[in-house]
Amino acid sequence: MVAARFAIDIVVRWSGGSVTTAQASDPAASGPTAEIYQAPRQDKPWGHEVIFAVLDGKYAGKIINVVAGGSLSLQYHHQKEETISVLSGAALIEYGPAADDLTSQHFGPGDTIHLPPGTVHRITAITDLTFAEASTAAPGWREDVVRLEDKYGRTGTSAP
Repeated sequence: MVAARFAIDIVVRWSGGSVTTAQASDPAASGPTAEIYQAPRQDKPWGHEVIFAVLDGKYAGKIINVVAGGSLSLQYHHQKEETISVLSGAALIEYGPAADDLTSQHFGPGDTIHLPPGTVHRITAITDLTFAEASTAAPGWREDVVRLEDKYGRTGTSAP
């Protein structure tokens, strides 16, 4: 039976979740392998993020939830490039070339902004907010953040 020629492997990812990968045990049946996994959640002082896609050296995808009144750091990245799109709720997005030269704009569902490396930015939730973030993921992308202000007292890159 053809179905008996395939094996299912369980792989444990860095997130601690399990991934089910269907792999062909027949060398003639080669091709891409799909992965199904539980996306890791990272709690933050302003809410939480779910990192649903990471391919180091290529890209990362997150769904970020911010409670009303919560605010991400005023920050910029040396190499990381981001595109942010509001899925639900209302936000105040501040962005510009420097901390003392920011434009402020209200965002709602569907509003999207592209942030090249070096762009200073901050997102504040006016209401409970959910947005998607797609970014580059060059080596060290998780540490590529320079916090200029943070209402939760975080500095540097090590604190969530």
